[in-house]
Order: sequence, then structure tokens, then C-alpha cells
Amino acid sequence: MPVAVTWEDMALRIAAAVIAGGLIGLDRGMRGRIAGLRTTILMCLAAAGAMIEANMMLGVTGHSAASFTMMDALRFPLGILSGVGFIGAGAIVRRDKLVTGVTTAATMWLVTVIGLIFGAGLFLLGTVVTVVAVIVLSGLKYVEPLLYREHRGDLTMRLDSNGPSNEEIRATFEKAGFKPVTFSVSLAEERVVRCRLRWYSSHGQGLPPAMIQSFADRAGVLAVDWEPEEAGHLSD
Repeated sequence: MPVAVTWEDMALRIAAAVIAGGLIGLDRGMRGRIAGLRTTILMCLAAAGAMIEANMMLGVTGHSAASFTMMDALRFPLGILSGVGFIGAGAIVRRDKLVTGVTTAATMWLVTVIGLIFGAGLFLLGTVVTVVAVIVLSGLKYVEPLLYREHRGDLTMRLDSNGPSNEEIRATFEKAGFKPVTFSVSLAEERVVRCRLRWYSSHGQGLPPAMIQSFADRAGVLAVDWEPEEAGHLSD
């Protein structure tokens, strides 16, 4: 950072911070997310203002620019980031296995860093980070639903003497791409098979997989009980 900061420099840094915060907040605002357009602009602007102030402190009479760069000027932005960390932590909410606000907290942290970068006068770095952030927030939301995720579920089947054998059940699992983590059989008046399955799919677990439904339609199967285990889910 230069020791002397002109009004023109400050105007450019503030304008860049406002534009960057607006670009990132525009996507979130259009999707109805918290920490939208106004919030991101204000956070980026506040971080840029704090960094400009730190830059102006470099030229205090009686101290060299190098000494202030190693001491006060680097502690100031760290304090800003720590404060934003507390705000971001407050945006994260957990309800059972559903965790919301993680992307919001990360966006708030990122916007603050971008504001600090532009406040320091590093326009090229700030522009690159902003462009990459916009691509991640706007573009990857179409890629995430296509990613394969690990799913788990508990399957319980009651079978009579005409039902598929244990070997046939295991073969069906393997053919459909399901791996039985546990597999137990109880023998009484009827055979009860209990197993925990693991598989990978880009689809959610709200509906039973087609393989589970196929068991319910097979002869000798008296009842099928399917309980998906919802893993910790992250949301904006």
C-alpha cells in the first residue's frame, strides 16, 4: 500500500468495493437469500473504508512506513475479519440435521476480504477474486445438483416362504449399486431381513429408490419398511 493516499485513490477504491459487493449481492438478492444486495455492498464498503483508514495511518509523522505495515496496518484488517466471523456464526442455524446459513456466512466473509483488498488499492487482485466469486455463486449452483452424494437408509422386509432368498436379496443390492453396511435375518413365523444400505446418487432421499419399490412388488414379500437416513444437509 502507498503511504500517501489521494482523494482520487480513495474514490476509486470505494467505487470498486461498491461494485464488487453489488455484483456478489445481486445473485443472492435475486434468489431471495439473506445477505443480499444491500448487505454485501455495506459490508464490502465498510471493509474498504477500514482498510483505507489503515492505509492513511502509514504516514504518521515519526514512524517509517515499514514499521506501521508490520504492526498496526496488518492488525486492523484482522480485527475486521474476526468481527465478521462472529456475524457469520450468527447466520448459521442448525435444525436437527439441516444446517442453514453456511453459504451466507462464507459470502459475508468473502465480501469483507474483497473490501479489504480494494481498500488496499489492489485492484487487479480484487477484480480476480470478485469474478471468481460471482462464477462460484452463480454458476456452480447448476453443477451441485448433478454431483453424486452418499446416501444411507434402513430397509426392513417381512417375507414368507415364497419370498426371495438372502442370496437373491444381496444380488439385487449389488446389481442396483447398493452396498449393505449391515445385514441381519430373524427367523420366526416369518423371515425378517434388516439391513442398512449405502449408495451414491445425485437424487435426494425423499422418495424410495426404484430398487426398494421393486421388492414391494415381488411375490412372497409381505411388507417393506424403508427409512432414509438424512445426512447433515447444508443450505444457503
